[in-house]
Amino acid sequence: MDFNKIKEMGLEYAEKGKNAALDLAEKGRTQAKIVNAQGKLYKAQRQLGALVYSLAKGNEENQPLVDKYIEMIANIEQELADLKASLEPDVIIETTFEEKDEADADVTEDAPAASAEEKPEADEAKTCPQCGAPVSDDALFCNKCGAQL
Repeated sequence: MDFNKIKEMGLEYAEKGKNAALDLAEKGRTQAKIVNAQGKLYKAQRQLGALVYSLAKGNEENQPLVDKYIEMIANIEQELADLKASLEPDVIIETTFEEKDEADADVTEDAPAASAEEKPEADEAKTCPQCGAPVSDDALFCNKCGAQL
């Protein structure tokens, strides 16, 4: 073999390695986006459940607000489906609700329990910019007027 042929083969392998590294980096970024979207979905679903519970407990109705949450969840689910479709099936990281609940339980077991009187004070720290009603720190919409936070 002559030197030019060896050089050509070396450049070819270097280019293949570069392309493989770029492909792997892009898959990693997509995986990070999937994990982030799964977290947003889980949070939105929990907030929708809390909203429905609080409305039912108070014998109130706020269908437009519930519909906003449902629409937001559908958008996140579509985003997840698009991201997953862009990857090969064997590289998708899936976090199940059971795993998420177990992780949340581990964190809450270590945290001190808050009394019922302390919780409203924490919620009052953040208020709705539209109507001024107190909202929780992680709320996406106001429970009173439905404004997006």
